Order: sequence, then structure tokens, then C-alpha cells
Amino acid sequence: MTTSKEEPHPILLWFRKDLRLDDNHALHAAAISDRPIIPVYIREPEAKGCGPLGAAQEWWLHHSLAALQESLDRLGSKLILREGDALTVLEALLAETDAEAVVWNRRYDPAGIAVDTHIKTALRNKGIEANSFAGQLLHEPSRLRTGSGTPYKTYTPLWRALEQSDEPPFPIDAPAKLAAPQRWPQSDKLDSWSLLPSKPNWACDFPDMWTPGEAAAHEKLEEFIDAAIDGYAVDRDFPDKPATSLLSPHLALGEISPARVWHATRGLSGKIPTDNIVRFRKELAWREFCYHQLFQFPKLGYANWSDRYDDFPWREDPRLFDSWRRGQTGYPIVDAGMRQLWRHGWMHNRVRMIVASFLIKDLLIDWREGEAWFRDTLVDADPAANAANWQWVAGSGADASPFFRIFNPVLQGEKFDRDGHYVRTFVPELAALDRKYIHRPFEAPDDVLKCAGIELGTHYPRPIIDHAAARQRALDAHASLKRDE
Repeated sequence: MTTSKEEPHPILLWFRKDLRLDDNHALHAAAISDRPIIPVYIREPEAKGCGPLGAAQEWWLHHSLAALQESLDRLGSKLILREGDALTVLEALLAETDAEAVVWNRRYDPAGIAVDTHIKTALRNKGIEANSFAGQLLHEPSRLRTGSGTPYKTYTPLWRALEQSDEPPFPIDAPAKLAAPQRWPQSDKLDSWSLLPSKPNWACDFPDMWTPGEAAAHEKLEEFIDAAIDGYAVDRDFPDKPATSLLSPHLALGEISPARVWHATRGLSGKIPTDNIVRFRKELAWREFCYHQLFQFPKLGYANWSDRYDDFPWREDPRLFDSWRRGQTGYPIVDAGMRQLWRHGWMHNRVRMIVASFLIKDLLIDWREGEAWFRDTLVDADPAANAANWQWVAGSGADASPFFRIFNPVLQGEKFDRDGHYVRTFVPELAALDRKYIHRPFEAPDDVLKCAGIELGTHYPRPIIDHAAARQRALDAHASLKRDE
């Protein structure tokens, strides 16, 4: 394709995990350049680690790309889909379209950084304008540093720095129109990528909970600010309450920016108690902290931040891991969480900590096994948060929870799901069990079980491990590390 003398050369707008028009700095730069814009999404090889982290997020990606295509159509534009090595695809598009510039928003995962650095260098060496922009985080991890100029390794000082720094810049509104090229390059068909499961369709219940796309992300944010943020500081810990924002999958694929979310909390101080605003903002700051960890320690997803855990005596037990994975441990709050994960591709944050503690400390199974399962089954899978949070529970991460903090799954259930509503929703075979035993069915008298239509070992499993004994075993295992130092 060649351009007329009057038409400036097009600019390629490379979408990645920023599938939005609002507060998109690369898009804004392209729009104000007065050049025709060719938006493109590249399905990069899985080995690069730059796309969706697992099958559940592929489901989300399909629908998010479809939503982005519709949004671009309304602006008089299109989304070009291509598959392959990113540099090879970009070079082909540059040749096909006579474009002389490529813009994108930065990634912060190790694979993404490596790919982007290589591409920027290669394009610039060929005389192509290649520019990247911030906007996926509130602050660039390469710039937000301690007073001594070092990266943050603990959360609280980072939060204080964020709290004391200037408010993040106001988000940029989406453009009203995009200049189109005279001719469009060929595009893959989205359906040809086979991102959706078919037989079996294990994602059949996902639409009951999720609507991917930028518009849905903004609706979620508005609903949360209007209804749920008042009470968030307390209610967020109770999985049966609609108290969380449910924005995590939208943030994971960049359908909404953290700056837009932060901006929505401005001006609320006189309307709702401040502790709710602060608690919610701290969740955004924790996301930042996770990316600071990944930026400092690219091996976060597969290596212990603290190498003293490298000799931890993990146990390999496929049978126990499978029971945990399928929600068949005999501990109702654990099983409810794992079944919610499979049913909706998501799990309440409090329950994530409970199931992670159970796998790591009750079963002594390596945190990397759990991290890998979450990567594949979470629609909000995130390379920084997923790894950092698993290491936090394991005690091996930066500013981690101490290893001796071992959740009792029965007491956690009774504290945060008092009436058993959450368990009854996701473990329906226990629905008729009364409140006293809903989190400890293995202690229920035979007549109570019979009245509820439950036979342990048939309708619902007995505990796969005794928690008290498992707790002591975990503490002993951890103590052995200290003796070996």
C-alpha cells in the first residue's frame, strides 16, 4: 500500500494489555499526531509470555477484543488482528501500509520488557519512529524510589510515598474520532484464533458474572462507587457480600486504567467515611507494589524472592493436589473457593488467602503449583499480583506474611462466612446443613448429617488431612530451615 502525496504516513497503534480507548496514552499520542491510525493487536507466541496467562484469560481476551473492535468501529476505525512474532508482524505491517511510526503502552513483565526493548531498538535502527508510554500503573517502577534512591522492598513505605506524593495525573478522555488510512491491511478473523473453549465449554457460567470490555469496566466502577465503596473497609473480607469492585480482570487486560479508578475516588471524603477510600486505594497501591517486585526481581513467578526458602521440604502428592484443585478437601471454605474459581474464573480475595495457605502449609505443596493453577483458571491472572501474592502467603516473598501465620480453614470460614451463605452457594451438597456445622461437617452427629441428606465420604469428602497435625508439620518444616542456616 502506498499513500498519496497529500496524506501523511500512517502510524501503527499497537494494543497489548491496554484494551481501551479511555486514558490510553499511546492512543492519545497517535490521535494528536494528525496521521492516519492503524490499530493492531498481535497474538504473540505463548513462549514469549506476553499475552493472556491462561485459558480463562483467553476467554476474556476474545470478548475484550470483540468489544474493542466495536468501539473502534464507532470512531471510524478498525482493529487489525495478526498472529506471530511481534517484530516480524510489525515490520510486515510497516511495509504493507507505508507507516513510519509505531506507538504502544509499556509492559512491566520480564518477557514483555525484553520483547519491547528489542523491538524499539530494531525499529529505530531502521529509521522507524518507535515510542512507548506510561499509563498501565500509577507510577513507573523505574522512577518511584526510596529516599536513598533504591527500589521499594516493603509495602508500607511505598504506600506512604504514594499517599504523600501528588495525585496521579488526571486520566485522558477517549478521542471522539480516529483518522483512518485510505486502505486497510488484511486482518485475521477473531474466531480463527480459537480462544474460546468448546467441548467441554468449561466457561459456560462465566457470562453469569462477567461482561468483558471497556464499557463494562466503567459500569463496574460506577456501580462500586455508588453502592459498595461505603462499607468497603470492613465488608471486603466477607465473600458472601457484594462489597468488592470486581475490577481486577478489567485491570488485568487494561480495559480500564488505574488512574481512572483512582480518579473515581477523588472528592468522596465528605460523602463516605475516609477509611473506605483509603482501604480501596491501598488495594491499587498493593497492585503497584506487586509490579515493583516483578520489575526488581524478574524471576518472581518461579523463584523464591528469599532464597532461604530454596531448600524448603515441599511434598509431591498429586492426589492431594487434585483434591485441592477440584474443591474436594473436606474443608468447606476451601472447597467453596476452589469451585468458585472453576465456575467463574475468579475467587474472593479473602478466600484466595485461605486456599493458598491450605495448599502451602496444610499440604506442604510448593506455592509454584498453586500459582500455575491460578494462572490458568483466573480471568484476572496477572504476572505480578499472582506471583507476589502466592509468595506473600508462602513467606518467601518481599514483605511477606510470616510463615507461622497458618490459617485454620474452619475458623476462617466461621469468621468470614458466619451463616454459610458462601459455602452453600458453591458447595450445594452441604446446603441443608445447619449453621453450627456448615464449616465443620466432619464434627456433625450422624442424625444431623442424615437430616441434611449427607453421608461423609459419599456426598462430601472427609478432610483429606487433619489441620492441627498439618499445622505442626508445617512449623516443623519451617524450623528445619532455621537449623540449616
